[in-house]
Amino acid sequence: QVQLVESGGGLVEAGGSLRLSCAASGRAFSTYPVGWFRQAPGKEREFVAAISWNDNIGYADSVKGRFTISRDNAKNLVYLQMNSLKLEDTAIYYCAVKFSPRSSYVGSAAASYDYWGQGTQITVSS
Repeated sequence: QVQLVESGGGLVEAGGSLRLSCAASGRAFSTYPVGWFRQAPGKEREFVAAISWNDNIGYADSVKGRFTISRDNAKNLVYLQMNSLKLEDTAIYYCAVKFSPRSSYVGSAAASYDYWGQGTQITVSS
């Protein structure tokens, strides 16, 4: 069984930066795609970014140029560096893993990911 734990959330002013981490325990996820999603109050969960085992990367248009996803397989961590944060980035952010070894998948379909963390809250203030 794998456990995913997100960290790094908090309150930040618009224009600021935060870095989220997704840590896996119980099972190494170095060969699996990992995605970040977010859900704002009253809205559907939406794709943010994803990274495959071989660093194939995909971003939502809304975060391109501002967010950067990366991974440190030695530490079993995936990061989401968020810069130039906007009010509309306020949401609970989740990481998720797709249990397909050596898959280059970096798609946006939430149903394609098999296991999810509990989420971390990001609040961007004006």
